[in-house]
Amino acid sequence: MNGSILRRTAVNTALAAAALLIAQVARAGDVPSPDYAAIVAAPDRTDADRLTDQRRQPAKMLAFAGVKPGMTILDMEASAGYSTELLARTVGPTGKIYAQDSADVIAQHVKDKFDTRAQKPAMKNVVHVVRNYDDPIPPEVSNLDMITFFFSYHDMTYMPVDRAVMNKKMFAALKPGGLLVIADHSAKSGDGASVGKTLHRIEEGTLKQEIEAAGFKLVAEGDFLHHAEDPRNMPVFKASVPIDEFVLKYQKPQ
Repeated sequence: MNGSILRRTAVNTALAAAALLIAQVARAGDVPSPDYAAIVAAPDRTDADRLTDQRRQPAKMLAFAGVKPGMTILDMEASAGYSTELLARTVGPTGKIYAQDSADVIAQHVKDKFDTRAQKPAMKNVVHVVRNYDDPIPPEVSNLDMITFFFSYHDMTYMPVDRAVMNKKMFAALKPGGLLVIADHSAKSGDGASVGKTLHRIEEGTLKQEIEAAGFKLVAEGDFLHHAEDPRNMPVFKASVPIDEFVLKYQKPQ
């Protein structure tokens, strides 16, 4: 009798261990990459978003980031939700997107644009998070797969944001091995963080220093938005040439 019980216990233990291993493998990212071009080409996307696609290259951005179905992602300064919607379409119904913005920015700039987009079926898996940038993550949210910060880190340089605190909180919210994908408009060497408000740019080296001070490790750099013809001395919204932009992928160490 005791031998039978011990055998059953051993079998149950082995089965439980196998199930745990399978779950860990699934969580580790053993999910095939989706067809990013098909996601961007979805017929129900707006003409305005397709126009933005021409300069943002979203299929390349999604592929560079490695966004996959089932992921949980925080989209920092989501604004009107252009990137948020693309992320939501990519992670699918088994994933979740937290779209963050501050109340002040929503009131002054975003207004009802995000709420209007949020009515689309593609946005069903999106949670709008209205919190300050240096306290962007709800207390119940942790172990994120990814954080995206697209073309708005420079805004943090002229707003009342403690960037060191913000970066540490993003680091803490990611799971071990989680990713931070950040892109912004390039400033000239030596400009640092001084032209965020005037030119809407930031020097790449300055941003790297700030992010890496929080513990992030650089794992990849994308050049698909690089434009050498940009002198990087004109405001982004008044530029007569394509804007030079850098794209970086960071990881929280395992």
